[in-house]
Amino acid sequence: MTPQARVQAAIEILDQILHGTAAEKALTGWARRSRFAGSKDRAGIRDHVFDALRRRNSAAFFGGSLTGRGLMIGVLRQDGVDLNEIFTGEGYAPAALSGSELTVPDGEAPLDIPEWLRKPLRESLGKAFQDTLSAMGRRAPVILRVNLRNATLAQAQDLLAEDGIETHPITLVDTALEVSEGARRIKNSAAYLGGVVELQDASSQALIAEMSLDKSMKVMDYCAGGGGKVLAMAGRCDAQYFAHDANPQRLSDLPARAERACAKITIVEDPATNAPFDLVLCDVPCSGSGTWRRTPDAKWRFAPEDLAKLERVQAEILEKAQGFVAPGGTLVYATCSVLAAENTAQIERFVQNNPSWAIDWQRQFLLCEGGDGFFGAILLRK
Repeated sequence: MTPQARVQAAIEILDQILHGTAAEKALTGWARRSRFAGSKDRAGIRDHVFDALRRRNSAAFFGGSLTGRGLMIGVLRQDGVDLNEIFTGEGYAPAALSGSELTVPDGEAPLDIPEWLRKPLRESLGKAFQDTLSAMGRRAPVILRVNLRNATLAQAQDLLAEDGIETHPITLVDTALEVSEGARRIKNSAAYLGGVVELQDASSQALIAEMSLDKSMKVMDYCAGGGGKVLAMAGRCDAQYFAHDANPQRLSDLPARAERACAKITIVEDPATNAPFDLVLCDVPCSGSGTWRRTPDAKWRFAPEDLAKLERVQAEILEKAQGFVAPGGTLVYATCSVLAAENTAQIERFVQNNPSWAIDWQRQFLLCEGGDGFFGAILLRK
């Protein structure tokens, strides 16, 4: 496909998304209908679509309309692309610019967040508000976690380089490598297939690094999802690990991932049957606001009532999970959110209502630190 045809495809997909289709569904549907498109074409179109969704408000402003065409005009204009080379109307290219599309709008572009989130995000982020919004408008880095059971950081880098994957360490945590070249080769690389590396954000890895793990401990990942965090714990320390999720289907890939990583993890349907645990991790359902640069369509679908519902669910999980922790044990709370209502406010409310618990450590990770927006708190039972 030509660059012009890729832009036209992105316009059509964006129109579907703007009419209510989820981004992944719209992209998958287009790919199935367009067997002529190669992997590079699909990747390029995906990048266009996600760039437009990350900057939806400002792109619509610079493109003149909240349509697929308007978004692509706006994004390319923001990126300094010569629009006359793309919008030619020839072959499969989008139609040539006309009328108001030819004029760059004056004035200040709107922020690329839903208007109702402006106040809570500003209050939550303080001085980091503008930098965080700027980072949300850019593509997220690809981060790997090195499995210390199987390799050192340097050994992992050398093995990845053999498959054309260039990486560099980041300062946030000692197990993380940022990929600078060859990201699309990762899942077929010897390092990945051999359990030396896993895809995992650096902020999540940094939380695991803060935990006091010991080989004598029983550890429960209570909202395990795909099991990335329990695998990260197992990569740092031999212990007795358990994983649970309210939706067991999310754990379906964990046995294969654990085998690849040389880790033993027991999946349990009811944590109470194996309780008490020395440490219980609750990576709770959340807004995902810290990961919106990876899932930008979620940002535009998120509503005030969604936040209120999540706050209730998070509080309920904390209350239930504390019952699985042994005397003197640890309860760890985590979200991939940058909203204080889901983070510090949730923890403060919990310790006020449960005086037998004390905050040992908590931190809001920001996008400018090298990972996603993420929050973690470590609580100790008195």
